[in-house]
Amino acid sequence: MSKEKKILQCIADGKSQRAIAKILKVSRNTVSSVVAASIRSGKPLPEFLQMEESEIVKLLFPEKELIPVQVTPDFEWVHKELIKDGVTLRSLWDEYCDQCREARKPPYMYSQFCKLYSDYVDQHRLTMHISHKPGDKLMVDWAGTTFSYYDADDDKDQKCCLFVATLPFSMFCYAEAFTNMKQEAWINAHVHMYAYFGGSTRLLVCDNLKTGVIKNKKPEDTVFNKSYEELADHYNTALLPARVLAPKDKAAVEGSVGALTRRLASRFRNRRFFSLHELNKAIRKELEEFNHKPFQKKEGSRFSVYAEEELPFMKPLPRYRYEYATWKVATVQMNYHISFDKQNYSVPYAYVRKKVDVRSTNNVVEIYYQGMRICNHKRLHGRYRSVCNERRPYASKPPTVQRMGQRQIQTLGGKHRSAYQRSCRQDVCSIPGGRTGLQRLPVPPEAG
Repeated sequence: MSKEKKILQCIADGKSQRAIAKILKVSRNTVSSVVAASIRSGKPLPEFLQMEESEIVKLLFPEKELIPVQVTPDFEWVHKELIKDGVTLRSLWDEYCDQCREARKPPYMYSQFCKLYSDYVDQHRLTMHISHKPGDKLMVDWAGTTFSYYDADDDKDQKCCLFVATLPFSMFCYAEAFTNMKQEAWINAHVHMYAYFGGSTRLLVCDNLKTGVIKNKKPEDTVFNKSYEELADHYNTALLPARVLAPKDKAAVEGSVGALTRRLASRFRNRRFFSLHELNKAIRKELEEFNHKPFQKKEGSRFSVYAEEELPFMKPLPRYRYEYATWKVATVQMNYHISFDKQNYSVPYAYVRKKVDVRSTNNVVEIYYQGMRICNHKRLHGRYRSVCNERRPYASKPPTVQRMGQRQIQTLGGKHRSAYQRSCRQDVCSIPGGRTGLQRLPVPPEAG
């Protein structure tokens, strides 16, 4: 019952205005205004008591109908807009005010707007983490729990480490076992992870392991592993290492690691695997069930939230997968070759005695000097082979040596002549089907 009808009911019962104000806990001015309005209307009290509450208010105070009512925001739309990148409650309130001005209706102030949205969230039990944007972050880590398979060649159990990745918005997970946590396993785990997710994110949050982060004392002085930084550039993502001894910076993956490892440990406790492939196949099956399992306190599952709300915001993958590469430093020898992994690769003769960076994959060897690529070769495998790119001008001897004629060579002293002949023998080229794979460069023609 409205306060106006209660006041009129008390007046009909013969109570004074002071007593009515005390009983209903309203001010005396409110009681007197209702009584005065009822007298002005000219209707008896029994008629008021038989009317609806809304009719009583309309009859007693018709001027209130002329006051414009504030527009209630569409909080369902507000909640969906908040998950987008760069959107805040303040920016949405500004848009709401613009819409109210166009409709010539008064808006709620910002404080009331925030309170009404908070009440809406509490009423609908929306447990979504507003701080995590869809497709914004990806968190990775190694699990502390290890798994194993029986290696028949060594006749012993081979321990395996579990790599886990999580998208914190949807909590969609990926997991794979590796025999170690070295650089190649770390990089390959990320390549398989991106292929599984079908996209990349703006940020990649990792732990401070040496295969990813070399030094992380200050945010502005962070030094990343070169191969890991190259992988991030390939997938157009930025590396964001967690603070040292601050696991809450990647709480999503920490929680997923615990939940997933407990599930795998309980399911695999009475099983024995005989290869890494068999172990990963079983992990993939449990992973699919884990991602499709319905949430307990809200509708949907990890996979449904990922597919419907997060995947559209993720960046597309590059056309080709990243290929693991290693970096080493080598010195260009006097025969304008470098020695790398027991193989020799030719380099432009202008870089003799210079230190160069060598980037090698399973198929290609690239040579850089001060960040600029100066040549590349197909990767050689085996022992003590050489490759010389004869189609380029730097594959031959320098012009000053080419102009030396046979007569000039003979005039050299024995010591210098033998040194020149040794340098010629050191220049080698790859000859398919050759016995040794070596070939002496032709003797320069006579000058003049």
